[in-house]
Amino acid sequence: MEMEMEMELPVATVTQHDQWKVESQVFRIYDLFGNLPPNAQSVMIELQRDNHIEYLTRGLRQLHPSFCTLDASRPWLCYWILHSLALLGESVDDELEHNTIDFLSRCQDPSGGYGGGPGQLPHLATTYAAINALITVGGDQALSSINRGELYKFLQQMKHPSGGFRMHDGGEIDVRACYTAISVASILNILDDELVHNVGSFILSCQTYEGGISGEPGSEAHGGYTFCGVATMILINQINRLDLPRLIDWLVFRQGKECGFQGRTNKLVDGCYSFWQGGVFPLLQRVRSIIDEQLVLPDAGGHCTSSISEVGEGFEGTSSHVDDACHSRQEVNFNDIGYNFVKRPIEMEPLFHSLALQQYILLCSQEEKGGMKDKPGLSRDFYHTCYCLSGLSVCQHMWSDEEDSPVLPRALMGSYSNLLEPIHPLFNVVLEQYHEAREFFTRD
Repeated sequence: MEMEMEMELPVATVTQHDQWKVESQVFRIYDLFGNLPPNAQSVMIELQRDNHIEYLTRGLRQLHPSFCTLDASRPWLCYWILHSLALLGESVDDELEHNTIDFLSRCQDPSGGYGGGPGQLPHLATTYAAINALITVGGDQALSSINRGELYKFLQQMKHPSGGFRMHDGGEIDVRACYTAISVASILNILDDELVHNVGSFILSCQTYEGGISGEPGSEAHGGYTFCGVATMILINQINRLDLPRLIDWLVFRQGKECGFQGRTNKLVDGCYSFWQGGVFPLLQRVRSIIDEQLVLPDAGGHCTSSISEVGEGFEGTSSHVDDACHSRQEVNFNDIGYNFVKRPIEMEPLFHSLALQQYILLCSQEEKGGMKDKPGLSRDFYHTCYCLSGLSVCQHMWSDEEDSPVLPRALMGSYSNLLEPIHPLFNVVLEQYHEAREFFTRD
């Protein structure tokens, strides 16, 4: 008897349906934009600067009662809002500045570090947010409010024998903790051999088969952890240990047809990854010689190739460092790496479509009434406003050869009224505020 084989049609997954929905929403916006006359396109692509400033300033003054769920993230709210305003070239008035410094001082634990609110447990994430917020406010009052001696002791207490750091007492050990600890120590001029010890080995163990970096060994590569891992490896002078060609391969494929970035493989586009993924590229632009060396020697990733201190001027220092991979001593002052890194010329053009990303941010993430959001159909919030604007700044300035170079017209989507302040790519604070803090914390 002849049997007929019926072929079952493949059933679309929930993930596929979600992806198609987002694509439909995004492409509808792009079709509308593409069919407008040039003058109308210019209006649609304009950065709603005044509305963003109003939205952010209102949030810094007073939040809706629904924000009580973020009670343990209050220094983050300060940082997201203040950094967004700084990117827009806006500062806060004297009263708001004083209130911010006073509030963050009350979040500072007497034994070091900052909690999510007054009296809360000190935590590396909120410590990073508080430090960046105070640096963004700037001035002697804000910068002198930081107890660097006790903060250093807190960082020592969070240090784990694996080389990583705990987020808080008894907390998780991950790449995010490594970055927040090393970033804070570097920008405050207190980074030393003890804090750096074995950090590189921990981060190296988190680079996955895909090429990106996971939060902890054995987990999935993720955009946020990849930025944290790459930035940390630069700050500790061990970026040569990562497999950079494989990391780049993973990274460039996270920009999808929507023009924005996804955080992980097969996930939806999200505006915040404009920085977490897009922000890795200006870091890689300044280490091209290491990338080239690894391409010539395919097995070099994770082995003894040139470190940052060996490629280009300005990275030589005075204190010693044992490279965990090579077991050889190199002279480097860790606290100078961040300063010297941003002085380095950009060695290659962007490895992603920066104009396309700006298009996604301005057309799909921007709210006309102010604020930024994850994707079309969702609501604005301060987190996405901060990292969408940070990503937009990265796009605009990553074509500039040197720190003080003017932004080229080809780098900018829309008119020059869309131009944001440049950031320090390792710390994500506005460059001018970084230099003020650097001068303050390196005084004798």
